[in-house]
Amino acid sequence: MRRKLAAGNWKMNGSRAALAEVRALAAAHPAPTCDVLICPPATHIAWMAEALAGCPIHVGGQDCHQNASGAHTGDIGAPMLADAGASHVILGHSERRADHGETDALVRAKAEAALAARLVPVICLGETLAQRDAGETLAVIGAQLAGSVPGSADGKTVIAYEPVWAIGTGRTATPEQAQAVHAFIRAALTRHGAGQTRILYGGSVKAANAASLFAQPDIDGALVGGASLVADEFLDIAAAAA
Repeated sequence: MRRKLAAGNWKMNGSRAALAEVRALAAAHPAPTCDVLICPPATHIAWMAEALAGCPIHVGGQDCHQNASGAHTGDIGAPMLADAGASHVILGHSERRADHGETDALVRAKAEAALAARLVPVICLGETLAQRDAGETLAVIGAQLAGSVPGSADGKTVIAYEPVWAIGTGRTATPEQAQAVHAFIRAALTRHGAGQTRILYGGSVKAANAASLFAQPDIDGALVGGASLVADEFLDIAAAAA
């Protein structure tokens, strides 16, 4: 059985004071029945890792450079994330792909760097509304999957399917729509011997719709945006994944 994962992406939000929500989450969820991951801004990682010391909640980064170190002002290397207390890193999020022009090849290079630093890459895939309306969803996802996931990963990654049209819009793919894409991803991974890789759904996941999404056979949890900033809401989502 694949253990469910509830992952929170704080994006460019939060402050040191917001760690109170993390402490509340840890206090209310001391022995989670699913894996729990929170990915705050890089400035918060060490603080959060310290706040969660001894708690089975993981901390992750939101991006890393493809090089371990060097003259890359403003960037952060995967070994630095690990040194700060991270165990995972989100890569290839649609906001990174759109705002920073990240290609599949770059995402793949970053994933290889993460694996070298013993981090678990959470690699994001997703189509735009125009691509979905044009019937291109599976072609887009297949190309992103083939181009972004290292061949040497052997199931050491997490995949997150996040339809771009459902991120922060309040719109969510129906459980059946999400399952269809997850099943496609699962089949592709299985052909490469990585069929047990966890595949998360992301895109306006809330406590109200989490259970119906997680009931699908190929949805192994969620990558949650804004709702992960509030302990009670994120707890309800994690409980639905149990």
